[in-house]
Amino acid sequence: MKTVQISLNSIDKVKAFVNEITKFDTDFDLVSGRYVIDAKSIMGIFSLDLSKPIDLCIHADASSIDDILEVLKPYIV
Repeated sequence: MKTVQISLNSIDKVKAFVNEITKFDTDFDLVSGRYVIDAKSIMGIFSLDLSKPIDLCIHADASSIDDILEVLKPYIV
């Protein structure tokens, strides 16, 4: 598992982010304070405070982490 901080500060960014991560057969969680939601859920993401960076937990094995991080580069802070 790897955790990175991401910024999803616009509706278009949220849509693009969800489209990118749904291509992976891996679980992703967004953690904001005490709330943990499925990062593949657009409705779940909009329930969070998007004005500040959010922790993204990637539940993948080490071999695929690099590929995932490459795709997520535009969102990582």
